[in-house]
Amino acid sequence: MTELHYLTATEMARLLRAREVSAVELLEAHLARVEQVNPAVNAIVTLVAERALDEAKAADAAGPKGPLHGVPVAHKDLADTANIRTTYGSPLFADHVPAKDDLLVERLRKAGAITVGKTNTPEFGTGSHTVNEVFGATRNPYDLSRSAGGSSGGAAAALATGMVPLADGSDMGGSLRNPASFCNVVGLRPTPGRVPDISDTAAWYTLAVSGPMARSVEDLELMLSVMSGFDPRSPYSIKEPFAPDPETSVKGLRVAFSPDLGGLPVDPETAAVTASAVTVFEGLGARVEQVDLDLSDADDAFRIYRAWYYALSFGDLEGLGANTAWNVEQGRKVTGADLARAEKLRSGLYQRMAAFFDTYDVLIAPVSQVPPFPVERPYVDEINGVKLPDYLSWMRSAYWISVLHAPAASVPAGFTSAGLPVGVQIVGRPFADARVLRVARAFEQATGYGTRRPGL
Repeated sequence: MTELHYLTATEMARLLRAREVSAVELLEAHLARVEQVNPAVNAIVTLVAERALDEAKAADAAGPKGPLHGVPVAHKDLADTANIRTTYGSPLFADHVPAKDDLLVERLRKAGAITVGKTNTPEFGTGSHTVNEVFGATRNPYDLSRSAGGSSGGAAAALATGMVPLADGSDMGGSLRNPASFCNVVGLRPTPGRVPDISDTAAWYTLAVSGPMARSVEDLELMLSVMSGFDPRSPYSIKEPFAPDPETSVKGLRVAFSPDLGGLPVDPETAAVTASAVTVFEGLGARVEQVDLDLSDADDAFRIYRAWYYALSFGDLEGLGANTAWNVEQGRKVTGADLARAEKLRSGLYQRMAAFFDTYDVLIAPVSQVPPFPVERPYVDEINGVKLPDYLSWMRSAYWISVLHAPAASVPAGFTSAGLPVGVQIVGRPFADARVLRVARAFEQATGYGTRRPGL
């Protein structure tokens, strides 16, 4: 029998509505799991157990309401949570306690979810390895000597170990997808505007998005249905709330496979696991074709827009960590001509990919170019003998996709010979989030890789 903390969120919600389990009982099972495994992985960095227990008691007394009634969740430490410490992974905000919830937190709580705590992130989400000077590093639950990925690494590790069934995250260059791949869970970078974000400084910025993480696609769809929907304070907010695709089969779908997105170096074991997805989809009746795809124009566009954003958002702060400071410094060098070039490159790439998705329903590719690396390493500086110039370069397989304005999911796809998880990236046409998750769900059900738990 599945332990209570490893049930799906969908099943937890059903049991709670039927009063076959109480919110207090469910929460206590998760708090016990936090006590048991969190010291090893360092995923939840601020725990609000007493507050959560009070909310669970109130939920039991009030009775079921909302699709997430009584379901425990954790919020990334970039998301503001009213009256709960929110550090953004930075010593500059080590004691910061917001007065107001971010919109996504507000929506999850309104749906009945109970906040357990905050999950670890690098400073301001800067990088795909979760380590900061406030809380230290989050470790991979499948091998504690390895990285959990980032920047939603705390969320991914908490999900993989059964500390929570649902967790939110954010993604500019892969931060919902990379940690999902590293920790054998599911993460979705939704189409920008699917989950509205509210900003006073960069309201039109579409490279950074918020999104859901879970242990199954069905749970991720449940969470996304709650997080999505129009908000007038977001200028590109999508009007319709998300609804899962009722179709389950992928038979006849046109699947493009790119092993390297146009010449990127990819670790051999990562490449082998990713390529194995082709056989799975062919077995499901999809029409798979390997494509010669060149997304290299995305590199310059991403770096220019990212640098500009960092200078805008963090340029006035003193005492930033090395990675954040480097991004700010790059942003201060951006000129009007640079922004014009980035816009032209991104526009051309968008139109070429629009034509691409007239031919193919989805694209599958590596999420990350490497499997989880040693936790002491700040970043990957070499892949297959190819030296990488900076800490961003090893994540091009994710951040090139960010430029496309497209939904992209990471789904467990297998393991290396050392037992380290590897995900496959499923990318769809902009606004086709439901189709991406339909394909992800079919793959997940055909393989069952996501049911393999860490040995903690």
